[in-house]
Amino acid sequence: MVNPASVMKLMKAKNKFSENHPRFVAFLNMIFSRGITEGTIIEITVTRPGEQPITSNIKVLQSDLELMEELKGIAK
Repeated sequence: MVNPASVMKLMKAKNKFSENHPRFVAFLNMIFSRGITEGTIIEITVTRPGEQPITSNIKVLQSDLELMEELKGIAK
């Protein structure tokens, strides 16, 4: 069973993240509204102050899609 206090804490953190990073949240909403399919490549780059960027990527597998569906079910 999901703890309601934990859910409320998570929702507060999500709302703060959305407030702090509205363009990134809009980007994610646009990407996920079209759906992620098997074979999609997701790439991320991290640039720390004073350091060179580091980039990595994944090719989405069916098992990744299944995990995302499970997580969506928990979030409801």
